[in-house]
Amino acid sequence: MATCRLTMAQALLGFLKNQYVERDGREQRFFEGAWGIFGHGIIAGFGQALQQNPDFPYYLCRNEQAAVHIATAFAKARKRLSAFACLSSIGPGATNMITGAATATINRIPVLLLPGDIFARRNVAPVLQQLESEHSQDISVNDAFKPVSRYWDRINRADQLPCSVVEAMRVLTSPAQTGAVVLALPQDVQTEAWDYPAEMFEKRVWHIPRQAPEPVMLERAAAAIRAARRPLVVAGGGVLYSEACEALASLLGRTGIPAGETQAGKGSLPFDHPQNLGAIGVTGTPGANIAAREADVVISVGTRLSDFTTASKTAFQNPGVRFVNINVAEFDALKHAGLPLLADARAALEQLEAALSGYTVDPDYAHSIVEWRARWEEETDRIFDLRHGPPISQGEVIGAVSRAARPQDVVVNAAGSLPGDLHKLWRTRQPGGYHMEYGYSCMGYEIAGGLGIKMADPSRDVYVMVGDGSFLMMSSEIATSVQEGCKLNLVVVDNHGYSSIGGLSQAIGSKGFGTDYRRRTADGQLDGEYVPVDFVALCRGLGACTVRATTRQELEQALEAMRGHDRTTAVVIETDKEQRVPGYESWWDVAVAEVSESDSVRRARAQYKLDVQRERRHEVAAAGPMTPQTEPRP
Repeated sequence: MATCRLTMAQALLGFLKNQYVERDGREQRFFEGAWGIFGHGIIAGFGQALQQNPDFPYYLCRNEQAAVHIATAFAKARKRLSAFACLSSIGPGATNMITGAATATINRIPVLLLPGDIFARRNVAPVLQQLESEHSQDISVNDAFKPVSRYWDRINRADQLPCSVVEAMRVLTSPAQTGAVVLALPQDVQTEAWDYPAEMFEKRVWHIPRQAPEPVMLERAAAAIRAARRPLVVAGGGVLYSEACEALASLLGRTGIPAGETQAGKGSLPFDHPQNLGAIGVTGTPGANIAAREADVVISVGTRLSDFTTASKTAFQNPGVRFVNINVAEFDALKHAGLPLLADARAALEQLEAALSGYTVDPDYAHSIVEWRARWEEETDRIFDLRHGPPISQGEVIGAVSRAARPQDVVVNAAGSLPGDLHKLWRTRQPGGYHMEYGYSCMGYEIAGGLGIKMADPSRDVYVMVGDGSFLMMSSEIATSVQEGCKLNLVVVDNHGYSSIGGLSQAIGSKGFGTDYRRRTADGQLDGEYVPVDFVALCRGLGACTVRATTRQELEQALEAMRGHDRTTAVVIETDKEQRVPGYESWWDVAVAEVSESDSVRRARAQYKLDVQRERRHEVAAAGPMTPQTEPRP
């Protein structure tokens, strides 16, 4: 058998270079390179291998957590068909990546993490940055990755690598099981040589299947939908990942069934599609949430039915409501005692449309859909044209950015009050035009994520909308965007604190405690003047063209001027965080203190006790195969 004598790190890189994926006859290279920061636990092994392989690009980031966010956003924008590797030294570089790993795994996005590790031979321990344990010599900070990874391994011998990398690729390319994959690389083993089989470095193509629904379950699903009087689709991220947008639009157009979109699924339909009721759940529109409350059959497509989608199990109030769940993951397909269509979203929707031939919703229901859509468009225009302030409202800022962006452009966000407002208000025109990391809602994702999106498709302008809280956590990748020549359009919203949590604090009776950026006063409280932060100077210092806007007109002018810049550009604008976009027909379960000396907390607790009674246990609402709850409509 032919062999190649290589170091473990050289062999790992040689393997990664030759991994490809294929779906629908389209083949592409899976790994686009590696992000990271070199340290003593990685530079002599994988770093040396990268230096000798310029066809596998190395990208220098400013923070290892940001590197994983860049890789996550890139893979999400590429519909999980391309990925990056992320490397770090052992120690703080590795643990910096843990938050990124959790973000990728919770959102089910493929990233490969290669943290350096302690010496496998142990005799030089403890080395710099090593976590010692009196209970085991086989533990390091990299063990902390285990609960936030879909696959984890430590390569303690060079000859273990061929077995491990194939398992890593199995997970990375799985539509149902993907997430963060961690291969911990002891620094001595990285540099050790072994005679690797030559076939390990041959081109390997991983097929991404389109699993078809099981015929009996498809028949039952179609029967349940035909019997429904107020069916509703909940479109999740799986619609986008499986490239099922056209299939969804066709099914809804033929049947008249309306759809609400989750945070991950927004953009599955153009905002002006006749059946699109917009955002659903805690951050949803009135029409989508009223339709959810009254629905007798809910067809969830590629969603994990999180609490923001189900409004903490209060969204679906019809006593006889049943669920048809289209998903590649059995874990999600069986939620809410649903009828599971274990299948690729596009394959299932195409077959379901055929099975529903001739079916359309009632005229009264169709009329309600038209009315809900018209009222929401009026409400969106009202918020966009509010003319509040200065400081202006955040809704007006979103309106200005939405009008400045082209149909093909992308808005990105992750945390704070912006996700709720964007979910409701952003008018998405093309798939991928709305990029929200809301599985983990990780502060600091926005700028790094914007860079990953821009790298995934340089033809699309990327509008990074980021609050001051997230900006201050991780603004350093502005410099990386300049380094890589990837222009981002940054809109920094300065509202002097944590707007989202401030509002939540008020709602639970705590009056916004600890959520403003204020100076500490003589009485020991954080209730003084706002802390002055010069976001313009910060952005400029990191290499961005930056202006401050104080009025709506100045903001619109700045957004127009952005198009003329050839590098990352930022506009900083102060907003009035108390001028909020309303919530509509929905509720979120955040427990309120049962005992308190505060009258406002006691009032909030009394209301909470009433609200929580609306929560339903869908998992025990039905047993056995799903059957229609009503007779088929004539």
